[in-house]
Amino acid sequence: MKYLLITLVGIVHFVSLVPGVPQKTFQEIKEEIASYGDVAKAIIKLAVYGKAQNRSYERLARLVDTVGHRLSGSKSLEKAIQIMYQNLKEDGLETVHLEPVRIPHWERGEESAVMLEPRMHKMAILGLGSSIGTPPEGVTAEVLVVTSFDELRRRAPEARGKIVVYNQPYVNYSSSVLYRVQGAVEAARAGAVASLIRSVASFSIYSPHTGTQKYQDGVPKIPTACLTVEDAEMMSRMASRGARIVIQLRMGAKNYPDADSFNTVAEIRGSKYPEQVVLVSGHLDSWDVGQGAMDDGGGAFISWEALSLIKDLGLRPKRTLRLVLWTGEEQGGVGAYQYYQLHKAKISNYSLVMESDLGTFLPYGLQFTGSDKARAIMVEIMKLLQPINITQVFRDGEGTDISYWIQAGVPGASLLDDLYKYFSFHHTRGDTMTVMDPEQMNVAAALWTVVSYIVADMEEMLPRS
Repeated sequence: MKYLLITLVGIVHFVSLVPGVPQKTFQEIKEEIASYGDVAKAIIKLAVYGKAQNRSYERLARLVDTVGHRLSGSKSLEKAIQIMYQNLKEDGLETVHLEPVRIPHWERGEESAVMLEPRMHKMAILGLGSSIGTPPEGVTAEVLVVTSFDELRRRAPEARGKIVVYNQPYVNYSSSVLYRVQGAVEAARAGAVASLIRSVASFSIYSPHTGTQKYQDGVPKIPTACLTVEDAEMMSRMASRGARIVIQLRMGAKNYPDADSFNTVAEIRGSKYPEQVVLVSGHLDSWDVGQGAMDDGGGAFISWEALSLIKDLGLRPKRTLRLVLWTGEEQGGVGAYQYYQLHKAKISNYSLVMESDLGTFLPYGLQFTGSDKARAIMVEIMKLLQPINITQVFRDGEGTDISYWIQAGVPGASLLDDLYKYFSFHHTRGDTMTVMDPEQMNVAAALWTVVSYIVADMEEMLPRS
């Protein structure tokens, strides 16, 4: 995956967000940012080399070892939320509270897939979120293997009454995940009785990857699950040789009414513009496999760490730094959407929204979405991270939970690191603390803190388009 580093020069003036407030020249803003050099060094020293080193890792390990995975609607998620509420209160953060939301409640139950022909072979699978279950006796049918939606449409007459197996190549996550999300609908349209999707993964050691999928009104709902890359490729080879493949699929998945849950919120209140907000975030929920340590325990805990580091240094930014630990992200940002609906009336007060949800390995830099003028400011801020040699600003400040704000014009930022490693463990049983590295989390926390604090403390909000 290639990213383009954009540095902007020659920008003379920035548009002020507040009418009547004198505009600063770009040179004045550069000088203001440069004045934070000692603060940035103090944050880096405390997070990477000082008393706070490894703290985010140790806090995360304590939570995930205690509660395990945190599936939407589960008791373990609600236990984690209550623990985090207490943790944030005990950490001395301000306005700690829970904001009620309604989230989906799905349980996978027992599940299995066995190849009956051309040989007996028990396959590792993971049902996809919101999938229906099979009858108790399961679904037994011949397999049709396809490599794309186009191939399925061309061969639609062959799909009726069969289990469609997708062996789509992994191009990148955003392209390949469409098969997981839409695979069941496309197979059902062709008359299939179930669908099995090759796991969306950059690397596999016989590891199925779960995730959400979406049914569509007017299209029959069929059971759907992910299978391993290895089994998808094997069946593709078998089919190319003309072998008849038969699978028995059993899934005990059930959907329940939406459940009560919470977004977890804490703040350091601003000293001069408390109504204005810089938001840092990660999601607390996870899938029901592994420990949800990488996705997204790491992102949630470096966001907490940002407030802790600022508090430990006795800093108080001019505008409010708000931590939000989202719930229901894995089902499409359900909790974040409800937060947006509740707070969007004050959208003009949001200077920057930040979400870490692509791993907390050693960062390459910061992804950013915003106006050219705001990007130029972020380039200057990232220069202050030269002591840890992470200064790049990339495009596309991704994040399911901050997308609503970004689409409405609020600048957005996310952490960018090793996506190959991330998507090797993504939504698998391997997403445990063993994937995490405390030293890399320290560096990620330092970057996250420097950026969020400076944007929160600068005299002017980030300019919008």
